[in-house]
Amino acid sequence: MFSKKSLKPAPAPPPRSRNAPQLALAAISNPYVGASGAALLLLITLLALVAIMGDPKAGEPQVRISLAKIAQSAAPAGWREALVAQQPGGQVVTEELYQLSDKPGPIGGQAVITLPGARTQHGRGLPPAPIAGLHSQGPGGPLPIIAADGRTPAQAYARPFTADGRPRIALVIGGLGLNARATREAIETLPPQVTLSFVPYSEGLQAWIDLAREHGHEVLLEAPMEPTDYPENDPGPYTLMAGANSADTVRKLEWLLSRATGYFGLTNYLGSRFMASDKAMAAFSGALKTRGLAFIDDGSAAGRGGGVPRASADRIIDEQLSNEAIDQQLLALEAGALQHGQALGSGFAYPVTIDQVARWAAQVEQRGYQLAPASALMVRK
Repeated sequence: MFSKKSLKPAPAPPPRSRNAPQLALAAISNPYVGASGAALLLLITLLALVAIMGDPKAGEPQVRISLAKIAQSAAPAGWREALVAQQPGGQVVTEELYQLSDKPGPIGGQAVITLPGARTQHGRGLPPAPIAGLHSQGPGGPLPIIAADGRTPAQAYARPFTADGRPRIALVIGGLGLNARATREAIETLPPQVTLSFVPYSEGLQAWIDLAREHGHEVLLEAPMEPTDYPENDPGPYTLMAGANSADTVRKLEWLLSRATGYFGLTNYLGSRFMASDKAMAAFSGALKTRGLAFIDDGSAAGRGGGVPRASADRIIDEQLSNEAIDQQLLALEAGALQHGQALGSGFAYPVTIDQVARWAAQVEQRGYQLAPASALMVRK
């Protein structure tokens, strides 16, 4: 017979001591420890590369969007209500992304958006702003000035142009800077000959202007002016008022001008009452002349001079928001250019406008016209 084994556990053997190489080998053979070590090594390598080469996105423009006032509504379009974006399912939303203060600059919380690909060069970009000698520091930011050698911002920041004898057609697309998607689409899909105008209340305004110039677009800044139905239609606290004294007009204008650099002139936003006033327009034009800036209007001030480089739009191309209506207005511009040698159109950065202008611009030169920047149509009045 077999003897019965005892159930009492045997005493545990004494632990074996391990030297350092054995401990290291055991740790490496552990899959969790090995994975952690590899991740740590990768992190150290990346940090070393950043330290040597710098932040790969450090040179890209950034848009700072205020989070203190972002509203959604179905209000009629206009840059007071920002741009209308058609969403899937037919829902219409608008974004108000501007925030006002006595001095330019961000207010409240912000979202910082780096514009991917912003440093890409297309071989058609304009020199980055500011250009040396063309600005001075004002109380709220940089202000345009005439350089010591006589160069003006209207000359230096305009897109170069050489006429080839064909009828010239220029377009100004405005309302940019408030809606990031529409602004980027206009900058990247419209040909560089199309002039872009930006809302001065926009957050990240300088980054948008820099990106536009990098893509070859010359830039205008929009001046909010008093309309006949003010205050029901209110362009904001820095609206240039028809009844204001000259000092107040200049003060507000300098705030607007100090928002960014790189624009060759101003264009109006609204302003039916302001531009009808001789006194108001004299103060406005005098300030632009002193700073070497141009003025291009939407057709509301066609009969006015002021001693500055000037142009007035022959027609607004998107008063009716449909593909067919915009196409008809663009064809009317062609007819005007054929009759007078040149024509200037004005439009707002609605998605349908951007899309139709991009389609039209891709073919207009094949029909015997020359697409030109708005600055090429200016004269001094």
